[in-house]
Amino acid sequence: MDPRTTPNRLKSMPSWLINQLSLHAHRVVAERLRTAHVAHRYHYSLLAGLAETGPASQADLGRRVGLDRSDVTAAINDLAAQGAVERTTDPADRRRNVVSITQDGQQHLRAMEALLRAAQDELLAPLSEAERAELIRMLAMLVDHHTPAN
Repeated sequence: MDPRTTPNRLKSMPSWLINQLSLHAHRVVAERLRTAHVAHRYHYSLLAGLAETGPASQADLGRRVGLDRSDVTAAINDLAAQGAVERTTDPADRRRNVVSITQDGQQHLRAMEALLRAAQDELLAPLSEAERAELIRMLAMLVDHHTPAN
């Protein structure tokens, strides 16, 4: 369906609009990351989570960034193989590993952030800076409202 010819009834439904934009956003981000040979967007989420809040167990990290446990394991394995993260034994619980971002991981994160900024610019091209800020503020408010407190 061409969104420019979509019935106004659908265009008046925020859930439909958010879904349509989400589909397009996923395509734009995936294409940017694919052209830079980044395996998966999960890599960005995990590295950003580690950079922002520090070392964590894989389970805690997955909860922080909202990823499924199996996706976290696979992505951490990829990132460890690239030297972007390292695992160390948790001194408080020797059965558990703590994951931390490396210097290479910090550089990889900065490179991905540049790609993602370009994707955001493409996605939000018709909006002014003020409109972008307001959209981000409102979307964050909705996400915060619908995200259960831990």
